[in-house]
Amino acid sequence: MNEYRSHNCGELRKEEVGKEVKISGWVQTVRDLGGVVFIDVRDQYGITQVVVSGDEKEVDFASRIPNESTICVSGIVRLRSEETINNNIPTGEIEVFASDIKILGKRLRNLPFEINSDKEVREDLRLQYRFLDLRNEKIKNNIVLRANILQYLRSQMIERGFLEVQTPILTSSSPEGARDYLVPSRVHPGKFYALPQAPQQFKQLLMVSGIDKYFQIAPCFRDEDARADRAPGEFYQLDMEMAFATQEDVFNIMEEVMYNTFKKFSEKKVGEYPFPRIPYKEAMFKYGTDKPDLRNPLIIQDVTEIFQNLDFNAFKRKTVRVISVPDVENQPRSFFDGMTEFAINECGAKGLAWLRVNEDRTFQGPIAKFITDEAREKMLNDTDSKPGSAIFFIAERPGVVETLAGQIREELGKRLDILEKDVFRFCWIVDFPMYELTDEGKIEFSHNPFSMPQGGLEVLNTKDPLDILAYQYDIVCNGIELSSGAVRNHDPEIMIKAFDIAGYEKSVIEEKFPALFNAFHYGAPPHAGIAPGVDRMIMLLTDAPSIREVIAFPMNSKAQDLLMKAPGNVTKEQLRDVHIKLDIKE
Repeated sequence: MNEYRSHNCGELRKEEVGKEVKISGWVQTVRDLGGVVFIDVRDQYGITQVVVSGDEKEVDFASRIPNESTICVSGIVRLRSEETINNNIPTGEIEVFASDIKILGKRLRNLPFEINSDKEVREDLRLQYRFLDLRNEKIKNNIVLRANILQYLRSQMIERGFLEVQTPILTSSSPEGARDYLVPSRVHPGKFYALPQAPQQFKQLLMVSGIDKYFQIAPCFRDEDARADRAPGEFYQLDMEMAFATQEDVFNIMEEVMYNTFKKFSEKKVGEYPFPRIPYKEAMFKYGTDKPDLRNPLIIQDVTEIFQNLDFNAFKRKTVRVISVPDVENQPRSFFDGMTEFAINECGAKGLAWLRVNEDRTFQGPIAKFITDEAREKMLNDTDSKPGSAIFFIAERPGVVETLAGQIREELGKRLDILEKDVFRFCWIVDFPMYELTDEGKIEFSHNPFSMPQGGLEVLNTKDPLDILAYQYDIVCNGIELSSGAVRNHDPEIMIKAFDIAGYEKSVIEEKFPALFNAFHYGAPPHAGIAPGVDRMIMLLTDAPSIREVIAFPMNSKAQDLLMKAPGNVTKEQLRDVHIKLDIKE
């Protein structure tokens, strides 16, 4: 028998009745009923009820053990009486009659909050005492589930012939879309390492080196602001790359892995398989976003042409998009006023026009008088709006109208509670534009600059850059982007031309990406990959409101580790070792 336990606190059953056992764990509750003390002992695996009675000193000792202390209990397993069986826990038919209790670690300070309680606790306090917060069953279960998901993802990739390879944490700084975390070098004064924003260059170098299928659960480091679905500082992704592969090859692998994982670890339905492919332009038109939540049945439509012939100056020379919402005849005027306030205050819109569709197919609403009978019939037919529906209008210039319409669509879905329940709806967003215009009219990359243009060198030489599409793709689930990926540009000639169109000379590639550019001159294979965010996957699978709920030791929204007090001060000697002087203005 182990010194501290023969069984954990979740495995004893009535088959063990009469056996002498030893369990160890945390004291969850102590109930003193006068001459009899009940102690619930908890570990990672469950809870076992311990009974102490008989000897007065032993009863008194047990009644005074502070909760959340760790104890070791020796005793005999016995059945609970019929009326005391607890069907809410697996060990609820038995209890351990204690013959000996030892305190292994006594709680010496008051608890900052109750461990297993429904009481609301400030997040900063929970993060400051994260080691206590992790004792909470819900948070603990998230971390256990995370471990199981990671193990399953690894097994899925290995089954499909992928080789797990670890890539460096200390590397060089490169422009990859976010700020780097820099690490000063002691032996090379004035020079810095950077923590990798992603293993992007290393995994492509592995393809050039002859590794056929690579993956790892990769840590990534980006100095960017936190959101509910983004952890500041450090996050993890299922990083993968395949040699001699196309976009469809990546889709086939990743769809299976995602589908299997979400089916295994959730009771929710996983939607259409294979996942729908939605071109970027279609996504922006129909949903107003490149990460659409397909649980929302509302679709954005265009009625610009209808308003060109109407005497309504507010919509003249603008793109007009509408969202037709069925079955809202019982919504009060305050609902429409609330949506208008949301559009103005939260989205920055100038307003939000709307119309109700009456039983006789006439319109009722602020702009009804501007709609002719002919325009009304065309609008009803084009949008398939029935009596009882409402039509919301978003009028703005191209590039702005899509975003506003997407925000209105999303808010309508929430306020009307029309999102499909208990389902994961995946989709691929494909055919991203290779380039876009900045506000200053300059052409720049719209996505990953190392993506392969559809059509290769020929389209770069012959097409309008804004018409060029790239082999870039995102995988989206319930409105959350899980990952971006691409078929990589492995041809130096195509790379030079692609960067030239965006205004970068060859020397920029050689300076910023020397290893990758050099490697592509030595027989690089076509390759493609993707890297779904593990933290976001687990957040979806647990229905967690924040990504911090599925990370063992997360930073807060201000990129602070309240438990370890990071970032923190260092000594002058430490700074001197790495050749740094601080210039901080108070």
